Amino acid sequence: MSPLDTLLPRIERLLDRLEGAPTAPVDWKKVHAARWIAESRSLRPIARPHRIEARHLLNIDEQKQKIDANTRQFITGKPANNVLLTGSRGTGKSSLVKAMLAKYAGKGLRLVELDKAGLAHLPELFDLLPQGPQRFILFCDDLSFTSEEPGYPALKAALDGSLATPGDNVLIYATSNRRHLMPEYMAENEEARHLGGEVHPGEATEEKISLSERFGLWVSFYPMDQDEYLAIAAHWAAELGASDFRSEAFTRAALQWSLGRGARSGRTAWQFARDWAGQGK
Repeated sequence: MSPLDTLLPRIERLLDRLEGAPTAPVDWKKVHAARWIAESRSLRPIARPHRIEARHLLNIDEQKQKIDANTRQFITGKPANNVLLTGSRGTGKSSLVKAMLAKYAGKGLRLVELDKAGLAHLPELFDLLPQGPQRFILFCDDLSFTSEEPGYPALKAALDGSLATPGDNVLIYATSNRRHLMPEYMAENEEARHLGGEVHPGEATEEKISLSERFGLWVSFYPMDQDEYLAIAAHWAAELGASDFRSEAFTRAALQWSLGRGARSGRTAWQFARDWAGQGK
């Protein structure tokens, strides 16, 4: 028997012990954000959560008002909705959710980040969240599914229809570039029926809509025009200490940057401002 043959069983036993080892509960009085680890079915505190103030998120005032109102209702114990934030990439969807943590962490709001793999274990996660003074937002960023993925039925059931529902102190906030969270195909339009002058979607379309409609609040984000993009770039350049953000050179460089990236968005403006300020301009 080779040394490897004797070593492998020992490694397997060690891994089994590590997987079965209980993890320490999160101290939510001190921890403001955590990440759900699907592999170990456990919560891992995030030592330095990304915090951004809502005042830095420009040109999405209506979206900020809706999210802030819903979150404020939630932390004060009033009825509130699960939220689906959809629209163009880089327009502030995930940043707005993080801004709610920055604003309301002192009032008991906590954020738990999870990916699609973690959605399959939502009932286990619900059991780990304490029924105390804290209020928990489960944050799923950049969400998109195929109907065969295990997280799809789990999320659908958690939002509405399962016995294993979250407590009153838990909401789900999800962001996606897709309104219905799933790819849509031209062939699905052929399933539509025309009855009495009305269009009735086919079964495939109905199935896709059935998930997104379980979110009580939809908040849409839209592409920005050139002036909005430049205003955000100038805002961030000023915040980062740049002095020449009102010049023609700044405007020209910002537009060239957006052309190179193929997008005008808040994310692109922030990235340009960091480059501009980093060069000492």
